Amino acid sequence: MEFTEEQILRYSRHILLQDVGVEGQERISSGKVLVIGAGGLGAPVALYLAAAGVGTIGIIDGDVVDLSNLQRQIIHFTPDVDSPKVLSAKEKINLLNPDVKVITYQTLFTSENALEIIKDYDFIVDGTDNFPVKFLINDACVMAGKAFSHGGILRFDGQTFTHTPGNACYRCLFNAPPPPNAVPTCSQAGVLGAIAGMLGTIQAAETLKYLTGVGDLLTNRLLSFNAKTMNFRTVNIHRSEKCPVCGAHPTVTELVDYEQATCEIKRH
Repeated sequence: MEFTEEQILRYSRHILLQDVGVEGQERISSGKVLVIGAGGLGAPVALYLAAAGVGTIGIIDGDVVDLSNLQRQIIHFTPDVDSPKVLSAKEKINLLNPDVKVITYQTLFTSENALEIIKDYDFIVDGTDNFPVKFLINDACVMAGKAFSHGGILRFDGQTFTHTPGNACYRCLFNAPPPPNAVPTCSQAGVLGAIAGMLGTIQAAETLKYLTGVGDLLTNRLLSFNAKTMNFRTVNIHRSEKCPVCGAHPTVTELVDYEQATCEIKRH
């Protein structure tokens, strides 16, 4: 890949980094990343990946912009209310960086389309706010051998880890979705808007680290934080041989659409 003078200037701060350089920027620019959810987490993820020059960004979301979204979903503006989120996000990405190819999927991520959608991407970002899709993302990525970043926020808390093939997955931590009404939704319990930005930028950094091969990913480690105290904790996690999807004897061999949509967080 040969960069133009304009691209060299645009990405100069990456190119100057000893651990990234021209080769690293080439990997970013040839990378393909799917962002599932154009909401609180997906918004900062998409913006930072676009700014970094990720070559292809896929965005899947079947929702439209609501006024209550604007408190944290920074890729959407007031005039975008009632517009499809994927189209609003694409417009901002195109304005930020015309180098980026944006592929939109104005639909829900389901067991029927999951494997087909993720197959062409290098890395998947979970920017969703509900358990059913989080389990679906995990199972689809494990089955397809795809790396992904998990993220969850609620109230003042955030958590994230990165899965790569052979390392701990979401089901190693959470065996199955919680029972109905066990965890409040963000619309019920609330969420500090800036939390989405804090966690989303971490997920974007993990994505760029994966594409460039720089640094240590959050594999087999769960990073959690509380914004009220600004305490960050990293807890070691392990791949479970009894995991129903990535263990020695998997029992989850087909994708399933679970019921009950809630935001989630696991406290340690």
